[in-house]
Amino acid sequence: MDIFQLDKNFVNANVNRDDVDWFDANVAPFSLHGLFFDESENRYLRMPPEAAKKVDAGRYYMSAMTAGGRIRFITDSPFIALKCVVGPEFKTEGKASQGFSVYKNNRFCGVIFPNYNQFHAVVDNKIAFDGLKTPYESGLGDITIQFPNYNGVHKLYIGVQKGCSVQPPKPYRYATPVVFYGSSITQGGSCSHTGNDYIDLLSRGLDFDYINLGFSGGAKGNPNMVDYLASLNPSVFVVDYDHNAPTVEHLEKTHYPLYEKLRKAHPNTPILFLSRPNTDANPPEAAQRRDVVAQTYSRAKKQGDKHVYFIDGHTLFGKKYRDLCTVDGTHPNDFGFFRMAQTIYPTMKKILKRSIQ
Repeated sequence: MDIFQLDKNFVNANVNRDDVDWFDANVAPFSLHGLFFDESENRYLRMPPEAAKKVDAGRYYMSAMTAGGRIRFITDSPFIALKCVVGPEFKTEGKASQGFSVYKNNRFCGVIFPNYNQFHAVVDNKIAFDGLKTPYESGLGDITIQFPNYNGVHKLYIGVQKGCSVQPPKPYRYATPVVFYGSSITQGGSCSHTGNDYIDLLSRGLDFDYINLGFSGGAKGNPNMVDYLASLNPSVFVVDYDHNAPTVEHLEKTHYPLYEKLRKAHPNTPILFLSRPNTDANPPEAAQRRDVVAQTYSRAKKQGDKHVYFIDGHTLFGKKYRDLCTVDGTHPNDFGFFRMAQTIYPTMKKILKRSIQ
């Protein structure tokens, strides 16, 4: 494929090697996860536009932020190259926001992200950048390309060395996606690069597919959002809803109804509730919010629900070095996300095993 002919955004490209075969990431054998490509909007999305607009303008805007998006395939290429077309709103403050992380056999190989000079070349109101990473391991291997957490993507091309094999990926062990709903923490805010949030750590460790419906400032139990969640058919719901409820009273009014709607639509689907991990800044309020979430769990259990689970968010950062777990007292850094994944892992492992029995 001559993408220089197909897309004029790449006239001034960094990766100009003549030993690269380029492929459209939307075409087989590449496998897209956590997103879909919307032809009408010409970009990758986490939610259908109509559903997102029913929630609010913020969800429509943020549904184009590609948190949780992955392209997977198998190749023996000694390098992986990417050419990316993104929108003019593209942010530049960090690799997790702007970069594509490359993994081979679940080992991090680096982030492909733009340098400053590439932002001068804007064509058709879009920005393009490209780059190349060399995995540490040689030979045939499983490749995962992680999309940016906080930016929109219009087009992605994948390059491998000419003559190398490109094959469909091995399916996930748990192929029916887990749906995560929550705040900026769920979206992966403040990890150093995509793939270092707690969801991806769990996904790689337990080999499950997932959909990330974390929205910074936007997890408020909106009825239309809950309707959309209930319309999905996941293997597990993970409801990380606490933080963005503006008050404890709002959380009380919306948390149990969220559970009721999910359970009515999915009588046997496991639901895991989490409360906020950063409890140290305001312990009394954090405890009140935790109690609301815990009461939903307890009430469901008393009614005979055998498929509901709860993890107290205060335990997610552990006991020692809790002050090292965030960048600002709220949002986890890599260490905080690692601690969260460690704590959630045993429960998630148990839930997934039961989900396929």
